[in-house]
Amino acid sequence: MSVFTSAELAFLQGERHLARLATVGPDGMPHIAPVGWSLDEDACVVRVGGINLAATKKFRDIARTGRAAIVIDDVLPPFRPRGVEVRGRAVAQSEPEALIVIHPERIVSWGLDGAANSARYVG
Repeated sequence: MSVFTSAELAFLQGERHLARLATVGPDGMPHIAPVGWSLDEDACVVRVGGINLAATKKFRDIARTGRAAIVIDDVLPPFRPRGVEVRGRAVAQSEPEALIVIHPERIVSWGLDGAANSARYVG
């Protein structure tokens, strides 16, 4: 069973393929990077892949801290922002291929299908 609402799922399963992933470096400085992403088959976790992912700062940050946040969003004309932010426990796995897996603990969404903004803890 998905941790996302039906409005969030409809948005996430649409045509958005780019997101921004936030991590924290060893010096405490935030780091944000554009990434490709997908949901797992049960829509319970967010997966982040990429070329040479295991050699990236974001991969090292997550391997060290076990935490990440990701924002998937867009803007409809004339100016109607909408999106989903997922914060939670993150795993930097190397096998069978390099992959970052984010297990949602807090989900925030806005501007989806006229629904009220939503923020909740799920994990």
